[in-house]
Amino acid sequence: MFIARQLKKENIAEYLLYMWQIEDLLRACKLDIDIANEKLILTQQLSDEQRKALYDWTESLIEMMKQENLQEKGHLQLNKNIIIELNDLHHRIMRAQQDAGYAAKFYHILPLIVQLRAKQTDPDLCDIEICFNFLYGIMMLKMNKAAISKETLQAQEEISKFMALLAQNYNLYRDGQLNVDE
Repeated sequence: MFIARQLKKENIAEYLLYMWQIEDLLRACKLDIDIANEKLILTQQLSDEQRKALYDWTESLIEMMKQENLQEKGHLQLNKNIIIELNDLHHRIMRAQQDAGYAAKFYHILPLIVQLRAKQTDPDLCDIEICFNFLYGIMMLKMNKAAISKETLQAQEEISKFMALLAQNYNLYRDGQLNVDE
């Protein structure tokens, strides 16, 4: 919760990847608050007040996941909304044609997105979600110490650079410093 709060302020892309990881951790705890408390909360060095806040946050996430039928897979609507918001911002930036560097970076990674799209089971995923899915997959491979090809790592680096630009623009837009509205 504390990390999520900080990431949401600083880097929306990292925040979303972190929240997807939290969803998977809660699934690993069988969406059971007692297991999550034992494995995730009580292991933290926190004050009683912080521990209670983390417990309540975790319990609310578990309840939302149950209500949204996310026991096996999928993402919370609140996380899907961020994808929608980022995708909308991406399209606004591209339409505004104010940031040649942003557009150049997007067109640079577009062939990678096309390749990734061909491997997706859901043909309706937007480019931004495809990028997030790829980055999350790489993160999981690294956590499992799996072998990753040089080409895949290069693709990760390029997509990460683009997502960092999108996250920076998100902060600027949120703070009223970027005008891309028609």
